[in-house]
Amino acid sequence: MPRRNLVTVRRKFLSEQKVSTLWQMGKYKYILFYKPYGVLSQFTDNSETKRSTLKDYILVPGVYPVGRLDWDSEGLMLLTNHGQLQHWLSHPRFRHKRTYWVQVERIPDADALSQLQQGVVIENYRTQPAEVQLLDYEPPLPPRTHPIRFRKNVPCAWLELTLTEGRNRQVRRMTAKVGYPTLRLVRVKIAHLDLEGLQPGEWRNLTPEEIKPLLSLK
Repeated sequence: MPRRNLVTVRRKFLSEQKVSTLWQMGKYKYILFYKPYGVLSQFTDNSETKRSTLKDYILVPGVYPVGRLDWDSEGLMLLTNHGQLQHWLSHPRFRHKRTYWVQVERIPDADALSQLQQGVVIENYRTQPAEVQLLDYEPPLPPRTHPIRFRKNVPCAWLELTLTEGRNRQVRRMTAKVGYPTLRLVRVKIAHLDLEGLQPGEWRNLTPEEIKPLLSLK
């Protein structure tokens, strides 16, 4: 008999069909958000500078981000009030793919790309193998609100980098480790979810068809 995918909620095991029903009833909320540059991946900011937060864009009560993006990074975020799903997607044990478009200073050579693919050592930790592609085009992204730092006569390039882990400032540390500092970082996919149809600062609800695969990632 095939094993059913189960979701733990308040110590009860619910089938995916039941989760879908609860979603239809409004119990669970799943939101995709295109985080702009310069926005904190949280709803409050206790610093004196009072930086922009998720609260400036999302007024849906009770949802929290799954993982985070750095203040100076952009792109896709998933928010939900489904606690177990937050655990699955945030815990290192439950690996899922995250894809980034990364603008770096100078043109990475084959050795640097190979190092990123195999994993690099950062503070005594070797990163997991990654999928890395040097793009031969500039990704179709809206201009960043804060201009990118360019150096005269120094070229730049775009990488597509897919990880199965999400440590603090990992992408930036990885590219710096192999000698190519990150200039701009945009997360474009979380598992099967992508930025299509969203502009910076916009959000939308997930469809039932998009929710179902998330429940099978554990």
